[in-house]
Amino acid sequence: MKTFDEMLAKQMKDEEFKKEYEAIQPEMDVIRAIVDARTSQNLTQKELSERTGINQADISKLENGTRNPSINLLKRLAEGMGMTLKIEFVPKH
Repeated sequence: MKTFDEMLAKQMKDEEFKKEYEAIQPEMDVIRAIVDARTSQNLTQKELSERTGINQADISKLENGTRNPSINLLKRLAEGMGMTLKIEFVPKH
């Protein structure tokens, strides 16, 4: 059985797939950052909702990629987890 990384490496050889994958990468990075920060503190979506005043359903939508967050919403999430939001631009490879 192949690992995810092996399958991804194979798929990335397809230029069309690679282009689409790279196009959604920023959104996936935001989702991953939210989930990782929340789970690193053993918080449920409900607990984070209570801390931030953000509806739990909206947190779920953010984590599922069906809602795009504003900077203010990201700042509220960070504050609710005792963190600071940091956004950066990095050079392309």
